[in-house]
Amino acid sequence: MTKYEAIFKEIASKIEKEELNEGDFLPSEHELMKQYNASRDTIRKSLSLLIQNGYIQKSQGRRSIVLDIHRFKLPISNTESFKEVSKHYDEETSTEVIFLDKIHPDEKIAKNLQVSTDDYVWMLMRLRKFSNEPAILDTDFLRTDVVPELPLEAAENSLYEYFENTLHLEIAYADKIITCQNANGMDEKYLDLKDYNMIVDVESYVYLSNAQIFQYTSSRHRPDKFRFEDRARRITKV
Repeated sequence: MTKYEAIFKEIASKIEKEELNEGDFLPSEHELMKQYNASRDTIRKSLSLLIQNGYIQKSQGRRSIVLDIHRFKLPISNTESFKEVSKHYDEETSTEVIFLDKIHPDEKIAKNLQVSTDDYVWMLMRLRKFSNEPAILDTDFLRTDVVPELPLEAAENSLYEYFENTLHLEIAYADKIITCQNANGMDEKYLDLKDYNMIVDVESYVYLSNAQIFQYTSSRHRPDKFRFEDRARRITKV
């Protein structure tokens, strides 16, 4: 382990054990250099790791401040709507529809939804907020032969309530792919990324009970707001 990684782990441990709390300031770079007998470059690498992992926020010319590390827990093995997930938290949540219309899909989206580029699909972009703070940028693509109409009210409220209660669709399962990606222009425009240049992208391929795909979603999450959890079981070998 390098020295800057060891310093990162020690400071991160203090934050996790609440020896350093949200809103506390870390010592200055000069003070940290003395405390850990380390070069400025080493300290800056340690601080950079703390920033990237959501422990602190650092502004130019100011000391580093400790952030709230209690992130929202998102299950990765369940197929739940944003409205259903938000019920687990005390935070006020809201949804802003940015775009809703039928489009001709590009080759990637057409392949994901198993349609032609000449077909129309629904494209829906929504900004999800926790306590009025932007946290997730969702982009949904839906087959129009399965979802012929998509009212704005349903997009603002809950797609799954509309699918199941109005269209009577039987949603069975979703395949999910989670990756870390560089932030793009849309992320920077709609998400308050602070000093982060990365996002966590969750791709979901959603299927009906007849195994037909009807929805593809890209959910781009702020890295400082969420943690993704699942329970893994060991398969007993016979």
